[in-house]
Formats: sequence, structure tokens, C-alpha cells
Amino acid sequence: MVKSSMSKNKENIQSFAQQSSGYAANRPTYPNTLFTWINDQCANHNTAWDCATGNGQAAQAIAPYFDTVHATDISAEQVAHGLNADNVRYRAAPAEDSGFRDSVFDLVTVAQALHWFDHPRFWKEVKRVAKTNAFFCAWAYVWPNIDDMVRDQFIDPIKEMVDPYWAEGNRIVMRGYQPDELKLPFEPIAAPAFEISLTWRFEQLLGFVETWSAYKIAEEKPIAGDIQAVITKAKSAFSGQSFDVSMPIHVLAAHIR
Repeated sequence: MVKSSMSKNKENIQSFAQQSSGYAANRPTYPNTLFTWINDQCANHNTAWDCATGNGQAAQAIAPYFDTVHATDISAEQVAHGLNADNVRYRAAPAEDSGFRDSVFDLVTVAQALHWFDHPRFWKEVKRVAKTNAFFCAWAYVWPNIDDMVRDQFIDPIKEMVDPYWAEGNRIVMRGYQPDELKLPFEPIAAPAFEISLTWRFEQLLGFVETWSAYKIAEEKPIAGDIQAVITKAKSAFSGQSFDVSMPIHVLAAHIR
């Protein structure tokens, strides 16, 4: 029997709470060009809100451009792993009920998380806490582009096996962060093409795959043995090798009028 989207979302949210430190260690960093572009879109640079901050990667990257960055996440465990920066203030709070005062932020960012929110409630919260003409930017990436052999023998087979366990939120990312699907209430602006570029050892790539929410769910399903067979074979073929990896970034951005 296929589970409902609500049930799958619950499973995915639980998987994040179970693996906070692993998630922080095995996720790639965003390019500096993204944050330079975000900074250029902001009329003022007093206060920013990084919502669903996770380990604070985006909050730390935004910090040099703003007097103060408030970083929130619904998971107290994720916030506990927040990266240090003198002007970043962490606390646990849901995206849709931040607890901030009205009209305080020049920038609102959401990295790799907007697809999980209650969008009508979140947009209402953004309108409430943002200043007029503040900038909003959310972004997400999905699959790594990599060496054909690694893709064919490792990434694609794992993707196929875990596919039934992706929540609808993940599929929003796969479809490219479309403004209508995310119910964006502001006029979207076009962003330059951004991508994450890095070199990973196979072991780092495996660590990344193991952070996928669908993978975490699949580990508890009968297909887990087949997944491990693919991993064992891939380890034999690729352990110790390094590969160039790129990940295109989907951006949803707007000025808040």
C-alpha cells in the first residue's frame, strides 16, 4: 500500500532529527558567488533571517554582509550544531511562526528547505517580518553530476531503488522550485546560473547519498539488502578514488513589495 504524502513527510522530518551531525558533515557548501549575488540584491544590510538554517551553513555565509543574522530551525538538535559566527544568533523556531517582531528583516533566506514548509502560512510570516523592499531568496540542489561510471554503477541504481520513498517536498526540488508550485506571492526575478563544484572521494559521495531522506527511509524497508549490494560493489570499484562533482542550484527569488 502506498503511504500518503503526509506520512512520507513525517518520515522525512524524523530522519533529519536522527542524523543532524551526519547531515552537517556530508552536505556540500554553497558557492560564494550565490551570496555575493544575494548581497547585491539587498537595499539595506542591517538584519537578515536565515530560516530552517540546519547547521547554519548559509547563515555563516551571509554574516559578513549583514550587521546581524538570525538563524532559526525547527530542530533544536540541528541548531545545536550551528557553525559559529560572531553576528549570528541561533534559536529553535518553526518557519511559519518565527516569533520575530514585524518589519525587521532586510533579507530572508531559505537553503534546501522551502519545499517542506506550509507555504501559505510561511509567506504570511515573511510578509509580516520583512521590511518593504526586502529581498527573499531560497535555493536547493538535487543530483550530483559525476563520472559516467560512478553514475551508472552507483548513483542511478540507488536513485531508482529509493525513488518510492521521496516525499512530495523532495519532488518539488526535482521539478526546479517553480514559483507557482511554491505559491510565491511576490514577482519572481531571474537568477544567474549557480552550481556547486567540488572534488569528492568516493567515501564522501557515499556519505552524501546516506543523508538522502529517501535513503534513510529505504534502509528500514525490504529493499535495504539490494541497496547494500550496490554499495558493496561500488566500494570495490571506486574506494579511494576522487571525482569531480557538480550540482546545479535551483533559485527562487523576489523583492518583497
